[in-house]
Amino acid sequence: MKNLFRPLLVIFAVLTAITGLAYPAVMTAVGQVAFSDQANGSLLEQNGKLVGSQLIGQQFDAPQYFWGRLSATSPMPYNAQGSSGSNLGPNNPALLDEVRGRLAALKAAGSDMSKPVPVDLVTSSGSGLDPEISPAAAAYQIERVAKARQLAPNDVQALVDRYTAGRQFGVLGEPRVNVLKLNLALDAMKRN
Repeated sequence: MKNLFRPLLVIFAVLTAITGLAYPAVMTAVGQVAFSDQANGSLLEQNGKLVGSQLIGQQFDAPQYFWGRLSATSPMPYNAQGSSGSNLGPNNPALLDEVRGRLAALKAAGSDMSKPVPVDLVTSSGSGLDPEISPAAAAYQIERVAKARQLAPNDVQALVDRYTAGRQFGVLGEPRVNVLKLNLALDAMKRN
């Protein structure tokens, strides 16, 4: 019996050292060297103060800001700990309530309701944490934001164009606009 335990303990110790210590240490080092920004949360600072992560959506609901996708996390919006599958089916009454609520909020904020509303402004993403919107969703909000900030719509459009990222590697995904980065640029524009 004693002869059986010794090899088992040696294998256990070796595998623990490899999979529990060496592998995580190597992956952490590679992440810090090759992908430092992403490994550290892609945090954004303004005037030396942490304002958020470019990977997790933020709550913006004032008319002078661009709004992102709805958050589906609870008990508070954009809570990364509360992220889970949040897609509602087309027959789910909660989806209709969510859409109606967002349409009412857009109307109350002064959005032009005669134009078609992009779907990403009235629905939440699968994770409920999406930090980006489509260029169409950003374009839909330009008039409202420009009016609220007393800016020329062309100036706001130029800012949206500057913060629109293309497809990854030119082929993957869709063009997108990071809402937090765009709103920070708007705040900086107003100060200048």
